[in-house]
Order: sequence, then structure tokens, then C-alpha cells
Amino acid sequence: MAEQHEEWRRRWPPMSYWARVTVVVSVTLFVLGQAMIVRDVLMLLLIAAVLAVGLDRAVGRLERFRITRGWAVAVIFLAAVAFVGLFVSLVVPPLVAEVRDLAANIPDYVDRLSQQQGWLGDFVREHDLADELQNLTERLPSLASASFGTILGFTRGVASVIFNTLTIAILTVYFLLSMPKMRTTSVALFRPELRERGGRVLGEALGRIGGYVSGNLLTSAIAGIAALVFLTVFGIPFAVALAMWVAITDLIPAIGATLGAIVAVTVAFFSSTGDGVAALVYFIVYQQLENYLIVPRVMKGAVDLSPAAVIVSTLIGGSLAGFAGVLLALPLAAAIKVVVNDVWLGERLAAGAEEA
Repeated sequence: MAEQHEEWRRRWPPMSYWARVTVVVSVTLFVLGQAMIVRDVLMLLLIAAVLAVGLDRAVGRLERFRITRGWAVAVIFLAAVAFVGLFVSLVVPPLVAEVRDLAANIPDYVDRLSQQQGWLGDFVREHDLADELQNLTERLPSLASASFGTILGFTRGVASVIFNTLTIAILTVYFLLSMPKMRTTSVALFRPELRERGGRVLGEALGRIGGYVSGNLLTSAIAGIAALVFLTVFGIPFAVALAMWVAITDLIPAIGATLGAIVAVTVAFFSSTGDGVAALVYFIVYQQLENYLIVPRVMKGAVDLSPAAVIVSTLIGGSLAGFAGVLLALPLAAAIKVVVNDVWLGERLAAGAEEA
């Protein structure tokens, strides 16, 4: 009995081991708690890091033309700013003009409806919509002052979006400029005997993330160019702005293509019923081509995730972090798969193959 007790004491870890475990667990819980407090900031950092990894390929291609890294990053940043500026200049002025014309012509529209025959004209006359509209116009100043809190809240929301966008842009630029140094530092954190393997796994994981981001950008560019050609040929208004909108929304996994198509098809229906039907058919056909032809070719080897893994990753990312989680789900899942395969599954699968 004494011998068994002594053997058990030799096998049981010493108190110093449990002290270290307690410290590690306590520090981990403390760090996770602090991370939850600043999770919004960490999400911005993560988005910027993923964008930087994806754009690093483009920076590398520019460096091959003997352009310094700083100038290459500046070229990419200015191109993005020019794209956003062009989109705003194409969308905002027509939208403001249309809203102004609509507001000015609403009384005339209601008056015409009140003179029409049928159920719509009867509805307008029975409910005195013309008088109600006139009263609403007179009460607009008081309604605006009463809704100041709502307007202020909306303004704060817009300001928050602008601030977050600028923060991501600035962080992405800094990450791109320091990307080579960050890779070297990350590899140096491994123990000497693990640095070669760690560098290989890190490079493959970053390659998957970069491949996904650059492939997604290419797919979105193809969607925008194809939409521009179609909208221009059919003479649908705001063709350039709609094509840019299609390209932007196509960056969003799962639902992005549908969001872009809804706006374009709606504008086409306002142009004419024939244009609307043609646009609807076009986007249905194009989405099938994109899903089964373009994306598999562009993303070949970039993500390497099964359809089930794509759906589950997107759902989990959306549940944990909303819209940002949806954007980050697939590249992070692809990187995690690389680490799991190399660190955990690789040796076990190789051992199983040898035993068989």
C-alpha cells in the first residue's frame, strides 16, 4: 500500500506545476475579459489585418516593377479612394436631385391621383390626401425640431461608420507597410526548433487569407464589369453607379450578389418593364455562372473549404460578430484549417496511413 502511495505521489505533478496552471488560467481569463471590453477595436484591427494580407499580393506585384513598398501602398490606397469618390459622385448628386424633384412634385402627383377614376382615385378623395399633405408640409419645421434626437442619433451612427472606415483604412496602410517585418517577427516568436515549421504554416495560412481576399476582389471586379456592359447595352439609367454597387456588394459572402441585384433590377423596372425583366433574367443567369464557373476557377486552392464548412463558418461568424463576422468567417476558417491540418491532423493521418 505504501509503495502504491509513493508511486502515485511520483506520478502526480508537483505543486509548482499547479501553481503555473493556475496563473496561466487566471491570466487567460483576465485577457479574455479585457478583450471583450475592447472587442469593437479588436474587430477593426482584425478586419484591417485581413485586408492587408489580401492586398499584400498586389503590393508585391507592384514591387516587381522596382516600385518601393511605400509608393506601392500609396498607389493602392489612392486607387481605393478614387473608386469610392467616383461612386459617391455618381450616386449622391442624382439621388439628391431625384429626392428634391419628388418632394416638389408630390402635391401635383396627389392632385392627379385625386382626379383619376377607379379605386385609387376614390381612396385619395375619401381620405383627403391632398389636404393631409398640405398640413404635413406646414408642420414640417415643428416635426423636424421634435425629431432632433432621432436625427442626432442617425448622424452619430453615420459618423461612427465613417470613423470606423477611416480607422480600418489607416490600419490597413500601416499593416501593409510593416508586413515583411511582422512576418519575420512572428516566425521569431517560435522556438528555434519549430521556426521552420512555424514559418511554413504561417506562410500557408497567410497565403490562404491573401488568396481569398484577392480572389474575392477579382470576382467582384468581374461582376461589376459584366453588369456595366449589360446595363449600358440596355440603356438602363445610372449604369456606372449600379455596376459599382454590384461590385461592392459582391464582396459580401452569401448575400452580397443578391443585394446588388435587387437595387439594379429595381432601377431597371423604373426605366421600363422590359428592362426590369431583362435585368432580372441577367442577374439570375450571371449568379449561376459566378457560383459554378467563375468562383471555383478564381478561388481554386485559395479557401479549400467544403460547402458545408462555408455555410457553417458564415453562420457562426455572423452570429458572433454580425456583418464583420460574415466578411471574416471564410478567410479565418481557411487559415484555421491550415493550422489544424498541420499541427493536429497531419501527424495522425500519417500515422494511420503507416499502420494501414
